[in-house]
Amino acid sequence: MGMRVIGALAAVVTAAVHLYLWFDGVRDQGTVGQLFVVNVVAGVVIAVLLVTWRSWIPLFLLAGLGATTFAAFVISATVGLFGIHTGWSWYAWVAAIAEIGAVLIALAAAAAEGWLTPSSGHSRAVHSSSRSTG
Repeated sequence: MGMRVIGALAAVVTAAVHLYLWFDGVRDQGTVGQLFVVNVVAGVVIAVLLVTWRSWIPLFLLAGLGATTFAAFVISATVGLFGIHTGWSWYAWVAAIAEIGAVLIALAAAAAEGWLTPSSGHSRAVHSSSRSTG
């Protein structure tokens, strides 16, 4: 469960940075401001799911959050995203580390929990419990 807690912290850190930036003026930047709100909500929801639901789905969501948020930042820092160009600052570094970490932690946790191995038995356990007539 330790890796899931670290993953939840990574999701909360990226959410916190985006919330800070939203209050710092990003809320007035149209689509980007709206996407920052989505990022904040998604980060918090994923963090809660990681520590309360032992499934591969929260790990998948964590990897997706980290990868897409980091990719959006790289696009905005290079060619611009929805007309917004950003640069590297302390909060960009904090978010980037959290987002890359989220992807790596999600993959490591999925591997450690056996979700990435076909013979892990997770799918058999789900199918056998759903067919039980009790």
